[in-house]
Amino acid sequence: MDSNHEIVIIGGSQSGLAMGYCLAKQGTDFVILEAGRRIGDQWRKRYDSLELFTPARFSRLPGQTFPGDQNRHPTKDEMGDYLESYAAEFGLPVRLNTLVEKLAWDGAQYEITAGDRSFKANQVVVATGAERTPYVPSFAAELAPSIHQIHSSEYRNPTQLPNGDALVVGAGNSGAEIALELAVSRRVFLSGKPPGMLPTPPHPALAGIVFFALHRVISRGNPIGRRLIRKLGSKGTPVEGITERDFTNAGIERLPRTVGTNQGKPRFADGASLDISVVIWATGFGLDFRWIDFPVFNLDGTPVHSRGVVKSQPGLYFLGLPFQYAASSALIPGVGRDAGYLAQRIAQHSAERSVHMPARDHRPQDQPGVNVATEA
Repeated sequence: MDSNHEIVIIGGSQSGLAMGYCLAKQGTDFVILEAGRRIGDQWRKRYDSLELFTPARFSRLPGQTFPGDQNRHPTKDEMGDYLESYAAEFGLPVRLNTLVEKLAWDGAQYEITAGDRSFKANQVVVATGAERTPYVPSFAAELAPSIHQIHSSEYRNPTQLPNGDALVVGAGNSGAEIALELAVSRRVFLSGKPPGMLPTPPHPALAGIVFFALHRVISRGNPIGRRLIRKLGSKGTPVEGITERDFTNAGIERLPRTVGTNQGKPRFADGASLDISVVIWATGFGLDFRWIDFPVFNLDGTPVHSRGVVKSQPGLYFLGLPFQYAASSALIPGVGRDAGYLAQRIAQHSAERSVHMPARDHRPQDQPGVNVATEA
């Protein structure tokens, strides 16, 4: 079954919904394709103790504030519910259970394949975000079978792990938080160098200063920001709200990077190895765009773009990428600005196309009155 739209947005989390809001304001015909069974499940499925790094007043999408105390840090379930209510509030046309398997170009339109469904569009926004494919190093397969391994995306709480000492590989935000949680009940080792520390401001006013820096200062719009992005981009997002003293007080032992194995044990950059019962791979995610069927990527698999606009493939855009425009681009507070920018480029592209092509009916071709739909 083919469904034609002016624009197809691939991904229905915060980036895709923010993009939908901006397009809805323009009166544009679009649809959002979401692989999950429920809006917001990307957040609900994360570890139980997760809270947002930003206060509620900054954890909002365009057009709708986050409910409740604006100075608190919302839980991951609250964030999932907020996204669901956001889509309902603005009547965004989300198609659930629609996993996109291929994006191609037929010479005139984009073709999107999702199981037995297909969609055609004049323009496409890829808003699948930066956390689609969990990354685990290949040498993980060489660890002894007795070692219980789990990626941080599958971790929920300490009760799902067997007893024994734990090694957390990766000292970013997730790794640091999981290590502190596990240290309450077991001996914990944390491997890797943290990508900088950003303590949580003790006063709400200071949170605004931090957000201003991430949103305005560390951006591609100024020379200082571009230099900082080059530096930060190779290290990852700084750890917020946790200091080295927190690790020391919790009894967490710091280790160098995990680089391989030695007789089934994890081996570190200093050559040492360790007897361990559990390994949690807090090693992040990889950008997996193999389902996109045209050459718009760097050698490392990252898209070649300018603020999300792919100039070599007119009508193709990316949203929610790390440092897409600023340090806030992959964070909830930053996607609204980037979505607004792309909405302007999309409208411009549509206007340019209309000059060279006959007018057509842009009304949605899905069932009238249906906004959130569940596909088989």
